[in-house]
Amino acid sequence: MVSKYTTQEEKYEYISKQHGGYYRHHFTDHAYLYNLYFPPKAVFSHLKANINNLVLNYPMAQSALAELVGNVINQPTERIVVGNGGAEIIKILSGSLAKKLIVPVPSFNEYANAAPEGRVVEFPLDFPSFQLDVDKFAAEAIKIGADMAVVVTPNNPTSLLVPKVDLIRLAEKLKPSKCMLIIDESFLDFADNNEQISLEKDIAKYPNMAILKSMSKAYGICGLRIGYLLTANANLAESVRNGVHIWNINGFAEEFLKILPQYKQEFEDSCKLVKADRDTFYKNLCIIDGMRVFKPEANYIYCRLPDIALSGPEVTKRLFIKYNIYIKHNVGKTQPDADRYIRIASRTKEENATLIDALKEIMYLKRELR
Repeated sequence: MVSKYTTQEEKYEYISKQHGGYYRHHFTDHAYLYNLYFPPKAVFSHLKANINNLVLNYPMAQSALAELVGNVINQPTERIVVGNGGAEIIKILSGSLAKKLIVPVPSFNEYANAAPEGRVVEFPLDFPSFQLDVDKFAAEAIKIGADMAVVVTPNNPTSLLVPKVDLIRLAEKLKPSKCMLIIDESFLDFADNNEQISLEKDIAKYPNMAILKSMSKAYGICGLRIGYLLTANANLAESVRNGVHIWNINGFAEEFLKILPQYKQEFEDSCKLVKADRDTFYKNLCIIDGMRVFKPEANYIYCRLPDIALSGPEVTKRLFIKYNIYIKHNVGKTQPDADRYIRIASRTKEENATLIDALKEIMYLKRELR
């Protein structure tokens, strides 16, 4: 691959405009959100051993894929639609099905970005706590005539949960106005007591609710692109199903789903390792004077930089130029003081410790980097 840059600063400018392929550019990625401990090597060995069939043959279509996901999450096939990552399903929900969508902000931008102009309303989270007041949110959704409301929990970028009891209350409040509640649980595997927090097992009770999950994050398979929608609302499931093309998932992703139930324990163990690294990372970030660190429930941590520190974009750029470490600043998110906030993905304990040392060194540096 021919480099698009000759200096570290040019490399930063190039990388900051990309949406993936980071492994080609040799830096420490604290921006994208991976499970570094899954899949195990046996999964890769299996895919390599079957590469001829996976490349040369057509993959399964939607009904068979839904059955594979159903085997993983213990849900009936008719409730499941499998997407080419969560992004494909978001594009269908926001871009095609929702007539008026409401989403709390800051959040994952794709829900708003995928919606046609004039069809999305951004609802500000309580500031500076970034908590969702579900009663106010429901009232606003009803007021604007929303037919779809989105809640990401744990939220991206804040890494904060919305309690399960609040989500149930929200669904009940939205039900009379025929507003679908989409709950994005893509990062819930990294939360404590996630099985008790998830609404997947309760989905049959709430016909105006759907769970969306990108499997890329928790299962460490960003390149395979697998996501799913789970709902007991047959009309919504059919509408989303009609929006995906017949072979939307490739053979490698299909084979991964086929063998995934064999690795349930390995997956659970990997999530425990991620949480342990994250919790240590959180405690060490909290030691930095003046830094406000939000207690995370996902595999990333949201921070407000000290008032006397450099801005988020400056810190992000300086970290990359001097230490070849990439994080995310929050400029571009809808919130007050966006330039004071950063989101840092947790990696290994060693990499997290290196980042903290680098961050403390550069965040107050005033002279120009050379």
